[in-house]
Amino acid sequence: QVQLQEVGPGLVKPSQTLSLTCTVSGGSISSNNYAWTWIRQPPGKQLEWMGHIHNNDIPSYMPSLQSRAFISRDTSKNQLTLQLYSVTPEDTAVYYCAAKRPGTSDYDYWGQGIQVTVSS
Repeated sequence: QVQLQEVGPGLVKPSQTLSLTCTVSGGSISSNNYAWTWIRQPPGKQLEWMGHIHNNDIPSYMPSLQSRAFISRDTSKNQLTLQLYSVTPEDTAVYYCAAKRPGTSDYDYWGQGIQVTVSS
């Protein structure tokens, strides 16, 4: 069974870059059967889809994040990465990586999530 694990800093200062890594086990990040996805949930708010990679290495992003988000995958390490530039306290959230078959409503696999706080 596919397992996902988020790794990264728990605290980031405003204006800096948040870098997260999702390590995939039990499956291949190269698989085109899934959209490899970053999702976050700010405190008291709904889950927010951030972006994904599917079929090729050209990511798709939530329009509001496109100018400062970058998603990539490293096939040699079987990892999915997220970089979020110029963070503010509004970026404080639990960040998840997830995998989903296109055309379905539910994600097949989720990481446990990692709490990231943006604060000076």
